[in-house]
Amino acid sequence: MVEPIVRVDFSGARLLVVGDLMLDRYWFGDVQRISPEAPVPVVRVTRTDERLGGAANVAFNAAALGVHATLIGVVGDDEPGRRIESLARERGIDLRVARDPQLATTIKLRVIGRQQQLLRVDFEQAPGAQALALTLDAAREAMGRADVVVLSDYGKGVLAQIDRIVALARAAGRVVIADPKGDDYSRYRGVTVLTPNRGELRQVVGTWRDEADLAARAQALRQSLDVRHLLLTRSEEGMTLFSEDGVLNVPAQAREVYDVSGAGDTVVAVLASMLAAGRPIADAVGLANRAAGIVVGKLGTAAVTPQELFA
Repeated sequence: MVEPIVRVDFSGARLLVVGDLMLDRYWFGDVQRISPEAPVPVVRVTRTDERLGGAANVAFNAAALGVHATLIGVVGDDEPGRRIESLARERGIDLRVARDPQLATTIKLRVIGRQQQLLRVDFEQAPGAQALALTLDAAREAMGRADVVVLSDYGKGVLAQIDRIVALARAAGRVVIADPKGDDYSRYRGVTVLTPNRGELRQVVGTWRDEADLAARAQALRQSLDVRHLLLTRSEEGMTLFSEDGVLNVPAQAREVYDVSGAGDTVVAVLASMLAAGRPIADAVGLANRAAGIVVGKLGTAAVTPQELFA
């Protein structure tokens, strides 16, 4: 019999999430024929769904655990932006957005037929300088009330001033977790925890030959960036934490994988929530790994409940 994990009380934990906000839209339908116009399936849409995506999904996952989550980002003055605001309010998130009238809110539209994703369409553009200035001001104002700061970078432009946000967080003595994007990791210099996946890390350090080579490359990167912990998420191989104390491997929990979208957000949210609750990094990684094993069994961006996590 599997022993239950000791429940953690997150009610006193305070999280500040700054990053790229997006609306995840899902169109579900039936596929019964091929289009006569092109060799593509025709999807007859029977229902739709909308969910918080990107940095908003990180905040949603934290709020679902009972954490007080403050979310900062940019939306357009449009219907998708207002939808993000209403969904965040419904989920108990303290949302502080800068509205950019020149910006179209980022949308990821997924078309699902027979439980299979057939198509994803992205609508996105970078925010303007005024919205970025408002975002920095909001982060500065909220920093003092956070235990942990999460920088959720999806490469959409909201974290163009990430170095200034990191400096603010470090000056305030806050733990900073960065979920990176791209191949220039110098922008994450000085964060407490960096959380790349395998593909993201390969972009920066190259392909490793074996575990020893991986450890050498990861530790060299961590030290060069003045990062205390580098947490590598490895899908079916679990997670590996690199730090001054060495290497900690956490094997993946055997689960049926249904959909990996948003799993990284869940990992970051649980990791940050545990650290905000005062738990050690090793315990935080273990619970984040457990959460990843649960959320990949759900369709689309989703959150893990305390009941699931501590069952």
